[in-house]
Amino acid sequence: MTAATHSTLFPQVPETADAVLDGLDPEQREVARALSGPVCVLAGAGTGKTRAITHRIAYGVRAGILQPASVLAVTFTNRAAGEMRGRLRQLGAGGVQARTFHSAALRQLQFFWPKAVGGDMPRLLERKIQLVADAAARCRVRLDRNELRDVTSEIEWAKVTQTVPADYPAAVAKSVRDAPRDPAEISQIYALYEQLKRDRSVIDFEDVLLLTVGILQDRHDIAEQIRRQYQHFVVDEYQDVSPLQQRLLDLWLGDRDNLCVVGDASQTIYSFTGATPDHLLNFRNRHPNATVVKLVRDYRSTPQVVHLANGLLSQARGRAAEHRLELISQRDPGPEPVYTEYADEPAEAEGTARRIRDLIAAGVPAGEIAVLYRINAQSEVYEQALADAGVPYQLRGAERFFERQEVREAGIALRGAARAGGNDSLLDDAEDLPAQVRAVLSTKNWSPQPPTGSGAARDRWESLAALVRLAEDFARAKPGATLSDLVAELDERAAAQHAPTVQGVTLASLHAAKGLEWDAVFLVGLTEGMMPITYAKTDEQVEEERRLLYVGVTRARVHLSLSWALSRAPGGRASRRPSRFLKGLRPGSGSLGSATAAAAGGIERGLAGGRRKPRGPVLCRVCGATLTEAGAMKLMRCEDCPSDMDEGLYERLRDWRSEQARELAQPAYCVFTDKTLMAIAERVPTTDGELSSISGVGIRKLDRFGADVLAICAGEEGGAGGDEV
Repeated sequence: MTAATHSTLFPQVPETADAVLDGLDPEQREVARALSGPVCVLAGAGTGKTRAITHRIAYGVRAGILQPASVLAVTFTNRAAGEMRGRLRQLGAGGVQARTFHSAALRQLQFFWPKAVGGDMPRLLERKIQLVADAAARCRVRLDRNELRDVTSEIEWAKVTQTVPADYPAAVAKSVRDAPRDPAEISQIYALYEQLKRDRSVIDFEDVLLLTVGILQDRHDIAEQIRRQYQHFVVDEYQDVSPLQQRLLDLWLGDRDNLCVVGDASQTIYSFTGATPDHLLNFRNRHPNATVVKLVRDYRSTPQVVHLANGLLSQARGRAAEHRLELISQRDPGPEPVYTEYADEPAEAEGTARRIRDLIAAGVPAGEIAVLYRINAQSEVYEQALADAGVPYQLRGAERFFERQEVREAGIALRGAARAGGNDSLLDDAEDLPAQVRAVLSTKNWSPQPPTGSGAARDRWESLAALVRLAEDFARAKPGATLSDLVAELDERAAAQHAPTVQGVTLASLHAAKGLEWDAVFLVGLTEGMMPITYAKTDEQVEEERRLLYVGVTRARVHLSLSWALSRAPGGRASRRPSRFLKGLRPGSGSLGSATAAAAGGIERGLAGGRRKPRGPVLCRVCGATLTEAGAMKLMRCEDCPSDMDEGLYERLRDWRSEQARELAQPAYCVFTDKTLMAIAERVPTTDGELSSISGVGIRKLDRFGADVLAICAGEEGGAGGDEV
């Protein structure tokens, strides 16, 4: 571990208040010293806004200007709140409350409910979708799964914009919002949903804010008690505040103005949830005496990435665009962004996977690479391509690390072993802390080698492997640390939601990537209809799509790749066009057509690296239908068409794959995926040519595994294979 890594993972608490300011740039230092009155921090992507506001709070606490218990810092995600708590703890200001709006409101609601209302508080509904389904059924409205999700989102939007059921149709019309169903129908479902909640004595997350607002409006004594408790407020990601959250913030503040807000109007991407940058943009109107600080020094991205991000926003229109920040990179130059055009989506996914494999071979960790797309439905073809390329990946959006069942169970086991100390025979042969952790986790079915296949078993293994890596880092940073020390560190991280990193390329939607960053980012599927999305009709909706792409671009530290495919399926009509947002950014795209730009050197041709030839439509070999889904094209048949797979051959292939995976110390899917084995067992190839024609069997895997697979298909015993990959 380098000294820099050591100081990042386990930094020393600054000795004095002035030491808290060390390392801040002039603008960040100005933020840290502005400890009274209204403060507005306009912070561009990668400019260290979290660093600035946490050092501001810590400086105020350490200098005796702020009392820790009197500060409430609020943000929008548990991860962000956890990161703030972790940083504040490292700076010696661990007593400060850092919460989401919902968490802070729920805590107050639970405390004051007996006094304000009496009796027990209604049960909090974790997921409202089933109750919405019940309401729709009682209204005799049939909703499929997607419609149910969309109607649930509409109800959430109505509540955070403080729209009651009867007013929903008018509010939709006024906001130029595309409702997923007839607004009158949704209004009816919404009204019955609210009635069912009352009948069943439950509340939802939006009710937490609404009820807290109601109590603070009606009970001035309770409002004053909260205002005496909290004298100073900090709001991160202020561009995402909804009208309901702003109302709650106003009630917390009362007639005071000790408020620091931080945001960037160019990163407003959640308007569909009711978020609006208006509160950020109007802050100086509401507070004419506010201190305003702009953070534009970008410490995250290279000048090449920053230049593209600035160029993307230079074409923006609207009020948010008028307040855009021109970022200035503070990093050394890096590679230029790469623009690649592919013939079809599978070719785009395969090309992306190849580039990722090359980056990993060049030393970029898999956990520092991300593939970002507009909608989650785009992930499947990239999951398949990465698996075929032998590249581990993780899907963004799973439950929080320390809430996973296997992590909770591991924590209990480690805590028990730490209490037992030298009396635990399990640890007798463990020479150091990492060995002790590995020994304890072995009782939870963890092994040094990952399990075969993917799915839940693999996810569980990755979680436990992350704990082992954390123990190794902790032992290197603190020689002589005991298991009890590690358990204490885990408890602190759990309280702060500061999770260790699970290794693997991240697959995530652009919305889910907000607040994250990677060394290398691949922005894929950048075509008209996807970016901007086809249902972005109004100018403001299109501009929000541009901001979404801007968020994606600014996630990259060094390597940035932007790509698109001209058709969906192999052999399809090349009717798609690159996103309008790329015009004028990629070389030769100002007024030139796609082909001319490519000839001028502006676009890399990505037809499988120039080796893949366009082919005709892929047809189901059973019913003759055109195949479009990646899994179906691999099998050469519709998923629901009957299979003629040789079950015995499939099992022999699976057994062989498990053996190969153990020898290579890789997940089984890195040898061949289940779908590829199914395709082999269905088609029973007899030659290299027949085997290589199966999707997922490229030249590399043919050379490495071809002889074994053909021998197994012929009923012979598989050999030992060739050299390692």
